Amino acid sequence: MPDEEKSVVKQQRNRILYLYKILLEETDEEHSISMPQILKKLSEYGVNAARKAIYDDIAALREFGIDIGISHGSNAGYSLLGRDFELPELTLLADAVSSSKFITEKKSSELIKKLEGLASKYEAAGIERQIFVADRVKASNEKIYINIDVIHRAIAEKRKIEFKYFSYDPSMKKLYHEGDHICSPYALTWSDEHYYLVAHYEKYPDSYTNFRIDRMEKVSLLDEPVKTMPRKLNLSKYLNATFSMFSGKAEIITLRFENQLMNPVIDRFGYNITSYPEDEEHFSVKVSVRTEQPMPFFAWLFQFGKRVEIVEPESLRKKYIEALSDVSELYRK
Repeated sequence: MPDEEKSVVKQQRNRILYLYKILLEETDEEHSISMPQILKKLSEYGVNAARKAIYDDIAALREFGIDIGISHGSNAGYSLLGRDFELPELTLLADAVSSSKFITEKKSSELIKKLEGLASKYEAAGIERQIFVADRVKASNEKIYINIDVIHRAIAEKRKIEFKYFSYDPSMKKLYHEGDHICSPYALTWSDEHYYLVAHYEKYPDSYTNFRIDRMEKVSLLDEPVKTMPRKLNLSKYLNATFSMFSGKAEIITLRFENQLMNPVIDRFGYNITSYPEDEEHFSVKVSVRTEQPMPFFAWLFQFGKRVEIVEPESLRKKYIEALSDVSELYRK
């Protein structure tokens, strides 16, 4: 093919791609673009075209299934109507990214910019005005995304992983736990605004163990197959019973609430709970709660003050009384 013909084919191919880009960025259901404006925009991309060629390209895009609106009269123009995400959906996703503690501030800004690219320039401006990233508590581990990718691969391929795990000391320096951690990854889950790996860890063979994703470093995939998930452990029930992501066994407890507190009970435990009325003002529920390290659970209870009571087991009632007494004693001093 002669060079001149190649140039014409390239122009035709680029023209329809740039036309779609213009419609994607410059238009939406509320904003259209006229033919003269399209021709001007194309020329800015180095593409010269006749009106008839653009009409043919628009027809081809519509035939392909792209929803392009055409208006006539004094406000004649073209607009992209169908998008993969509507503006409320993009705003929701952008706010979730901004609020996520495990996503660093730098990565949040990058992801939000990519989400804005899925909207028109008018809608993108609305997203930018509504989302605030700075000054929120965010993770500092920029390698978290590489770690997540390795963990996803390990779960899919049913292979163990190895990693370093750390906490922070009082001087805000990383304090690495002794040795390398090796575990069988089962799932990633969101809890209390943090991202966790749920896994089998030999140190706690009879339960799941949870690791904060943003506190894992040097995650690597091993050739060793995962330990099969114990049948007696139900991941869904485990997560519902967890008030913090500490490991431990769950037990069935009975709580008595004032009737007005059913909403927070459902928010915490879901709809599949055993609930029954106690009297005209109270109801009781039986729920499964991880109580080996009960302080997160006690903290949740305390927000309701005298409007909730631990009915049983008696041992948990005593632990709650002791916890309240310890705190009270601190403030008496």
